[in-house]
Formats: sequence, C-alpha cells, structure tokens
Amino acid sequence: MATTLLFRDDAYRTETPATVLAVTERGGLVLDRTVFYATGGGQPGDAGLIRRADGSAIAIGTAIYDPDDRSRVVHVPLEGQSLPAPGESVTAVLDWERRLKRMRIHTALHLLSVVLAYPVTGGAIGEGDGRLDFDIPEGGLDKAEIADKLNALIARNADVTESWITDAELDANPGLVKTMSVKPPRGSGRVRLVAIGDIDLQPCGGTHIRNTAEIGLVAVTDIEKKGKQNRRVRIALA
Repeated sequence: MATTLLFRDDAYRTETPATVLAVTERGGLVLDRTVFYATGGGQPGDAGLIRRADGSAIAIGTAIYDPDDRSRVVHVPLEGQSLPAPGESVTAVLDWERRLKRMRIHTALHLLSVVLAYPVTGGAIGEGDGRLDFDIPEGGLDKAEIADKLNALIARNADVTESWITDAELDANPGLVKTMSVKPPRGSGRVRLVAIGDIDLQPCGGTHIRNTAEIGLVAVTDIEKKGKQNRRVRIALA
C-alpha cells in the first residue's frame, strides 16, 4: 500500500492522523499517509515526531522514500526509541519551523534561477540557506547585484501556485526543466508545475510558500568557482 503524500496538496499542513503500515528492517516507520516531505530534489526530508495514542512520542530525524518501493515514505526515528507495531494509530507531526525555512529558501532558489538564467547543474536546501550551481562560462558575478535583483522579485508579492501536466506534455516542452542534474519527479504519468506569478514556471516536487512576501529579505552569502564553468551561488534568509 502506498503512502498518501499530503504535503503535495497542502504544504502548510503540520500534522495528520495515520496508521502504521510497516516497520522496516532498519526500524523505519511506513505510514499510510504523511505530512513529512521525503528527501529528494535537493530538499532534505522533514523531521518531527510520531505521537502515539498513549501520549508518548517518537522523534523522527528524517523521511526518505522506501528504496524497495518508492510509493512509500519511511519515517526514520532517532536511535534508542520504542517503536509502534503495524496497525497502530498514530499522529505524524512536523517540525514546522524547520520546514517553513526550507519552503522559503526553496522558493527563493526558484527566483534565483530567474536572476541567473543559466543551466542549473546542482542545488541544495538547508535550514534557512541554500545554493544553486550554474553552468556559467565566465565569472564576474556580483553578490550585491544578484541580491538586489533577487529581492526585487521577492518584493513583487507574487502568488506561488501549482498545476499538473502529463509526462508527454513535459517531453514536448523541455525548456521548462532548468536543472541539468536533478530531474523532476516522474513515474505517475503526470508532473507538477510550480508557478511564481508571471515570473517563473518549472516542474518541481518540493514544498513552497504561498506568496513571495513570505520569503522576506535574502542575502547572497558566497559565490564559489566549482570547476572551469560551474559557479556556486549561496543565499540565506536575512
């Protein structure tokens, strides 16, 4: 049985009742539904807790897709905890403060790909910071200039919305994909598009805020040369 991914429909939902479907050989908890984002696309898996009916809680360090069945999400507990049995009713609760920072920085990285309109060769999302790697032949990037342009886009208070297209429609519009190393999640026959007003449109399976106003000011903290052409641009919530 697959895990229903509630974060796909509502990234602001912080908890949900659930049933334990299985406990993996390594002690991971598979639930029938979850608000936890599972590691993928440069975004780390969510942390939080699984609350049991007796009031006790299991601390969850991260969430990943089951390597044997990617339709299921495995909630990875911190070591040394008593685990529920399959069939037990529980409540999955996000570490919301951590998730929200990731949502803000993730959306800001989409805007960074607009400011620097070059192929993206990699990226990562952290706790209030993140980075994108760009295929840029020449250097000369200016941190202050990039930050000014990025914050100007954020200040447009653009709504962030989602829609879905088929795999075939994505194949017919390859220009939608900006990332060279991270491919949009496929396999279900459809792909989710994330639009930021009329500023940006690209496929993405991650979590985002609802309006760019929620990002706040962003600083460009570093620009690194990573090889002959790659430039790594790091940003952080101010």
